[in-house]
Amino acid sequence: MPQFLFDTDHVTLYQYKHPRLMQRFAQEPADSVAICPINIEEIMRGRLSPLARVLTGNRHVLAYARLVAAEEMFRLFPLVPFDAACESEFQYLRASRLRVGTLDLKIAAIALTNGLTVLTRNRPTSVASPAW
Repeated sequence: MPQFLFDTDHVTLYQYKHPRLMQRFAQEPADSVAICPINIEEIMRGRLSPLARVLTGNRHVLAYARLVAAEEMFRLFPLVPFDAACESEFQYLRASRLRVGTLDLKIAAIALTNGLTVLTRNRPTSVASPAW
């Protein structure tokens, strides 16, 4: 059962095997960290963007390799959905006019709705605070 929810930065750090994150990650049960659809959205936008440009040769091959690697990585984690309860929490947070980006608010809404702690490098706010 997940206790933590990765912010998208942490998903990227995991993908690139950031030493400090990997050390901390190894200390937790395998299913204690989850991802969410917002992580997938942000990472896939980043992976699809180069493919929308004209690429040739190694750059073209690398762009597709990164796309496939991202998809494979997503399967390593439990996926916490963005459901109606998350949407309601998101709208509440948005109405609070916090100085937090929309996608970060969605991740926070998922975490709050599911009783998870967001793992992030962002500065602590009233919505999400770093655990790692």
